[in-house]
Amino acid sequence: MTSWMKEKATACFGPVSRYGRMNRDDDDDEDDGAEDAQLWFRDLAPHSLGEFSFAVVRGNPVLEDQSQVETCRNFTFLGVYDGHGGPEASQYVIDRLFPHFSKISLLCLKLLWIVIYLGFAGENGAISEVVLRNAIGATEDGFLNVVREIVGTKPSIVAVGSCCLVGVLWKGTLHIANLGDSRAVMGVLNRFHKIVAEPLTSDHNACSEEIRRELRSQHPEDPHILVQKNGVWRIKGVIQVSRAIGDAHLKSTEFVLDPSIPRYQLNEPLTRPVLSAEPSIHTRVIGPRDKFLIFASDGLWDHLTNQEAAELVHKYPRAGIAKKLIKKALKVAAKKQHMTYTQLLQKRPPRRQLHDDITVIVLFFDRKLLDKQTAVQQLSVHGFMDNAALPDLSFVDGINTNQVKRDDAWGNCCISVGNC
Repeated sequence: MTSWMKEKATACFGPVSRYGRMNRDDDDDEDDGAEDAQLWFRDLAPHSLGEFSFAVVRGNPVLEDQSQVETCRNFTFLGVYDGHGGPEASQYVIDRLFPHFSKISLLCLKLLWIVIYLGFAGENGAISEVVLRNAIGATEDGFLNVVREIVGTKPSIVAVGSCCLVGVLWKGTLHIANLGDSRAVMGVLNRFHKIVAEPLTSDHNACSEEIRRELRSQHPEDPHILVQKNGVWRIKGVIQVSRAIGDAHLKSTEFVLDPSIPRYQLNEPLTRPVLSAEPSIHTRVIGPRDKFLIFASDGLWDHLTNQEAAELVHKYPRAGIAKKLIKKALKVAAKKQHMTYTQLLQKRPPRRQLHDDITVIVLFFDRKLLDKQTAVQQLSVHGFMDNAALPDLSFVDGINTNQVKRDDAWGNCCISVGNC
């Protein structure tokens, strides 16, 4: 077992209390005082361009959703990583993706300084779609290396994967990268002062006709690239998402699932990759009518439409709004099973038959902060963890000042450490 796996074994398979003291659900305004021991939340906290609300509820026996917000002056990074087949891939992503992003950003900044110094470009900064794409690629490569190292002792690791939804807010520009079916939805105020939900991502899921057409065009020789089981379309009959970190046995003939694990077995040997880790990228300058951004795993969208979620966020106060979205989704889930919300909470965990893990981050935008040099204290918040260690954000300080020492720029571009 790798050192990374040893470090994370307790976190993945231990009880919920491993994640630290949780903020408990004690909202009695509409829930008869019902308290959900599986719900963690951060009601409201500042980010570089406003405030955010954050909540997670566990549905699986072991939490497979991982999530984070990292912020300081001019910069906010947020991620929702929805694991499947086990918690290892999403845990790896939250451990490694942001460090990869930081290192690549700083490297790009130093290379950019050289280009500027030579007079070939202007000072446009180092945060870009290219950085996001390469950070995700490095994370995918790293996890596949972990799979290679431990597959002998943990054969099921080849069927473990994670969706990956990442957002980077740099001053007034938002970059989003997406793999899988987590979703980013912008709440936009139209000219009639009504809130309109505008999706910024498309689900990479076989339930989408667009994705099914894409897969059939990519695999014209394979009549079984899509198989419908119990009314649900699945790629090769085993998985719904078409892009993810991990899921090694669907990406390379190098990884073959042990016959003793029937759940993810293919009906025929893999001849070429059927899943991808290439993200969809979207960039948007935050406009005056862009009021908030909802980042959520598919557990929320299983029960709420984009517009329902946006209207709820617009209707209620900011504080606790992520928690309120999750409660609304749970009430819908309970109703589908002909039970009340309180009865759902009384079910002994896990509650996977009733709902998935659900992660929600709502980012509110205060554009007036763009014109102010407002000091924002560095903050790191991870879902289901009350005290996350502060990461190194020295690369943000470098981008903010646009100053890199000449000897560093002309040197070996080693990654320095410092404070944001």
